[in-house]
Amino acid sequence: MASPPLLTALLLLFTASLIEPSQSQSATCTKQSFTSNKRYAFCNDLPSLNSFLHWDFDSAQSTLSLAFTAAPPKPDGWVSWALNPTATGMAGSQALVAFKQADGAMAVKTYNITSYAPLRESKVWFDVKDSSAEASAGGAITLFATVVLPEKGRTVLNHVWQVGGSVVGGVPAKHEFQPANLNAKGSLDLLKGHSSASNDGDSKLKKRNIHGVLNVVSWGIMFPTGIVMARYLRVFPSADPAWFYLHVSCQVSAYAIGVAGWGTGLKLGSESKSITYSVHRNIGITLFVFATLQVFALLLRPKKDHKYRVYWNVYHHGVGYSVAVLGIINVFKGLAILQPDPKWKRAYIIVIAILGGIALLLEAITWVVVLKRKKAGKSSNSYDGYNNGHSRQEP
Repeated sequence: MASPPLLTALLLLFTASLIEPSQSQSATCTKQSFTSNKRYAFCNDLPSLNSFLHWDFDSAQSTLSLAFTAAPPKPDGWVSWALNPTATGMAGSQALVAFKQADGAMAVKTYNITSYAPLRESKVWFDVKDSSAEASAGGAITLFATVVLPEKGRTVLNHVWQVGGSVVGGVPAKHEFQPANLNAKGSLDLLKGHSSASNDGDSKLKKRNIHGVLNVVSWGIMFPTGIVMARYLRVFPSADPAWFYLHVSCQVSAYAIGVAGWGTGLKLGSESKSITYSVHRNIGITLFVFATLQVFALLLRPKKDHKYRVYWNVYHHGVGYSVAVLGIINVFKGLAILQPDPKWKRAYIIVIAILGGIALLLEAITWVVVLKRKKAGKSSNSYDGYNNGHSRQEP
């Protein structure tokens, strides 16, 4: 069958996607100017989302004046800059968010980001003395703010910035989870005037991609391939018992790889408690339970002539087909969450389409073989009955 080369090709394709090219900056903060002609002591080109930060810091008053510029992915989107006093990521950050309201006026609101649930406007860790925002003709939004930091003497802070594509009912909607979005965080030295990037986003993205590769190969390809082997090769007497060992080898290997993928998913979930994909997680747990039952069912497999063998077959086939269907569904759920380049989704669709085409072809061949055997069996029985019931010439 053509499945092993397809598995190898898909594995190589998805592994190549683990390293994403970094986003290039098309401008520098030193070339920026503002309508108010305001100038700041420091400016940095932030390492992702093509965004820029300007600021002044009065250490005696613990006052930070800033201008953050970024372009949302859509005209009706939003931009945000935040400080996180307790961690390095988005959860726990104290955010300033700028967007255009329904009446066309720009608004700046504050949010205490505790999770990726719908946001609620709230007070934040720092006091906001004043804030405003302006939109440029090119689609960028600049957020201006002056804030008073509650901890005097603290001059190195974790900051997070982000952009989103829509505002629903006056509330910023969830942003994308592309590499640039996940890497939009770092450390900001208010006195020295520089910002260093965080590598946590790259590490987590690689873990997510590894999780995706393992599960696509196991639940999404190898399990269906093992079912195709068992269903169609067993029709040919010459393939017995080779088809059985191929089937078992393929499914056990798929189970081992799938458990590894399931384990990486649990690890990712424990590291991102504020992010929950309930449907994807529940299907994954169901797959693990069903596949584990299938593996242990081999130990209880009755002999062919046993009276309970028919019930075991019904159970084995039902659970097996359920694993294949749920596995494919969950692969598409995972692709929707990971949001890789569309070519990876197309590649998986092509592989599944080829596997489905092979199954349809073998289904047709199988029916032809079975019908021919039935016809041959009826002809043989009819011939034997005629000779035995009439005057058969003896040698």
